[in-house]
Amino acid sequence: MKRDKYQDFADRYDLFHGEFGELKPVYRTFFQKLFVENKIHSVLDCACGTGYDLHVLYSLGCEIVGSDISDSMLVRARKNLKSLDIKIPLHKVDYRMLHKHFNHKFDAVVCLSSSILHMPDKKEVIKAFLSMRRVLRDNGLLVLTQGTSDKQWRIKPRFMLASSRKDFARLFVIDYMERGARYNIIDIWHGKPNLKAWYVDYDQMLLKDDYAKLLQLAGFRKIRFYGSYKFEPYSKKESDVLIAVAHK
Repeated sequence: MKRDKYQDFADRYDLFHGEFGELKPVYRTFFQKLFVENKIHSVLDCACGTGYDLHVLYSLGCEIVGSDISDSMLVRARKNLKSLDIKIPLHKVDYRMLHKHFNHKFDAVVCLSSSILHMPDKKEVIKAFLSMRRVLRDNGLLVLTQGTSDKQWRIKPRFMLASSRKDFARLFVIDYMERGARYNIIDIWHGKPNLKAWYVDYDQMLLKDDYAKLLQLAGFRKIRFYGSYKFEPYSKKESDVLIAVAHK
């Protein structure tokens, strides 16, 4: 049986966001505006992880469904949602197989926080995009986000501070390879002799031009790219995040 690679740090993953239940206003407003403009009412988060984005989308009044391939992340998501008395259906599904699990269509599918980068090659990325497209209604919306931008890939910073609070800091130490990258993640609790480290491997990095091509090959149209959650146009030179929005 294939080991769940999130098993060892699912319970610490939420430290990216702080206390579960805190909503970042700019992030929430981005989805609120996007969903209102596109008449989005039902949403599938196909890489829901520990449920942070499920809570954000739920707060907008949408009908939400979550899925993930990791048992450990889903266990944590259920605990998180229960702590806020939120009931959202959760399913264990590989996002390349969504069309074989869900027999109804969604207004939007979201795949957030670099989740698509877990695919080993572009063939599997297209397979995932095709499956996402098949569970969308006509003119439905696909939203992808990642923290690695063209700017970062060009500059290749070795160290990045991912989170910094009074009691805790999370540091990325990044090993860049020809096609992918390893994010070594170091968690430090201030004032305590407590340090933990783990890593995430991305076998291939996808950037703006890759997404444009692969989404078109999967049949998506009206593909737009943003460089912030304030709808700023994406800049290969300046943007620190990459957001793709495409229509079926």
